[in-house]
Amino acid sequence: MLTMAAPRTTPTGWTLRAVVSAHVVAIVGQPVFAGVYLTGDFDSLRWHAIGADVVTSIGYLQVIVAIVGWIRLHQVWPFLATTAVVAAETVQYFAGLDGALWLHIPLGVMTVVALVVLFIAVWSRPLPRREVRNA
Repeated sequence: MLTMAAPRTTPTGWTLRAVVSAHVVAIVGQPVFAGVYLTGDFDSLRWHAIGADVVTSIGYLQVIVAIVGWIRLHQVWPFLATTAVVAAETVQYFAGLDGALWLHIPLGVMTVVALVVLFIAVWSRPLPRREVRNA
């Protein structure tokens, strides 16, 4: 009797999970720093700016890991989702630098939500290598 083993997450999948997890931890601090700033602690704006640099850097690292995942795992959805999140983060970053709070704040909320959804997606199922089918 032949049994199929359950798909297991590969090292590439675990790397993607780790980077997405670090990205979520970093991005969750951003509204906290912004909120503390809005209560009158003006030094928190500096922490918010540093946090923006960290979040953006992790986001670009996540794009690289997602490209590796696309190549090695033959799964494109993490790359597409990551690219969408990082594009929104980049627009949001420059809107913040420009002082366009009408765009910065709502796009920031949407970006946090999108990244949390991506976090749930990469942790809710295995990330195995998929077989390539010839057409």
